[in-house]
Amino acid sequence: MTEPKRPAINWMDVLWLLFLAGLAALPPVREIHKQLTLLAIGVVQFSEGWVLARSPRRGAAYIVLLKIALATLLIDHTGEVGINSSYYPIFYLPVVTAAEYFSPLGTLLWTALASVFYCSYLYPALQEYEITTESYGLLAIRILFFFLAAMVVNRFVVENRHQIKRYQELAGTLAETNRKLEQAQAEARRSERLAALGQMSAGLAHEIRNPLGVIKGSAEMLHQKLGESNPLASELAGYISSETNRLSALVTRFLDFARPLQAELVTQEITPVLDRALRAVSLTRKDDLVRVERQYQENLPLVPLDESLCEQAFVNLIQNAYDAMGSAGGTLRVTAARANRANRDGVEVRIEDTGPGIPAELREQIFNPFVTTKKTGVGLGLSIVSRIIDGHHGTIRVERSGESSDRSGACFVVFFPASEEAAELSILES
Repeated sequence: MTEPKRPAINWMDVLWLLFLAGLAALPPVREIHKQLTLLAIGVVQFSEGWVLARSPRRGAAYIVLLKIALATLLIDHTGEVGINSSYYPIFYLPVVTAAEYFSPLGTLLWTALASVFYCSYLYPALQEYEITTESYGLLAIRILFFFLAAMVVNRFVVENRHQIKRYQELAGTLAETNRKLEQAQAEARRSERLAALGQMSAGLAHEIRNPLGVIKGSAEMLHQKLGESNPLASELAGYISSETNRLSALVTRFLDFARPLQAELVTQEITPVLDRALRAVSLTRKDDLVRVERQYQENLPLVPLDESLCEQAFVNLIQNAYDAMGSAGGTLRVTAARANRANRDGVEVRIEDTGPGIPAELREQIFNPFVTTKKTGVGLGLSIVSRIIDGHHGTIRVERSGESSDRSGACFVVFFPASEEAAELSILES
């Protein structure tokens, strides 16, 4: 184990000790009350940080009050008449402390309170001496200098606070910019991987498709030739044909993934495309255990869409939601609402299910090829969806449904930017 580091002595603390020691060495030297008061001032000064840490809201007020009280005691024991004590500048200590921690108005109030305590010695002086007009003028000068010092320090502190706030805002902006830059770099790397895998997939798919066609044709011919003469061989030929069909469908998915995306964008409403995708999946599943909820905001802006590609993407996402909920069923919620992302107006589509959700460690990789949570999945479906959304200049992300509702499961959030005409109309309406 490493020994804890000992706190270093602050050089400002050393200066405080030297200043207080100097005051203690000045006359009246033998005044024990003066020495004790200076010791108390030193203790308060050194414990200031501890008090503020323990009581952030009221600690500063406690410190200023203590310093005013100690300053009042000090001038009482450093001269025949307290108000005429040469130690009166000790009141600058609570005044400056108040300027460090409070607003301009608060600084003025604390300075006024310190001045009242200093002037409290005026009444005893009037009982013993006759104070001239010149003495009153000198007192007024001292008090005005209290206020002047307080406001000068407070102005510096306020400017420093504003500067710190600007630096914090700048740091926050830089952090957000770095986060977006890292996200853009990750998306660029993913696009590069997709392009490389797409080229490889296209080459492999073309090479595999030809022998698959020969295998399938041979299996069908064997099935026809053998017929009922050899049932076992005919059954095996049927297995070969069905597995060949499955491999052919897989190859088709590879080709869909590798094929260059050519989206023909037409400005239109997005909700009819969502309805067609929901209807297509429900007709194939015929699963009464899944309850579908639609929430479409009215007067959604028009977005540039390729109907067939968008329907394919929505079908894939909805199909995944059905698969995630499985035989237990659940609720599928599809919402469409107006949104603004990166200063762009558009439509945000959310597809939520009540399934087990996607593990947190896979959420950043779920749109990469060959990443899947299904036991029998290949991991190309969401990659194709991501390419389709990219072709529409939109974005897609996945989050836990519980982040936006009280339900568990997964939520895919897709954003489509509005057309330029719809965006201009939205600006005029706002």
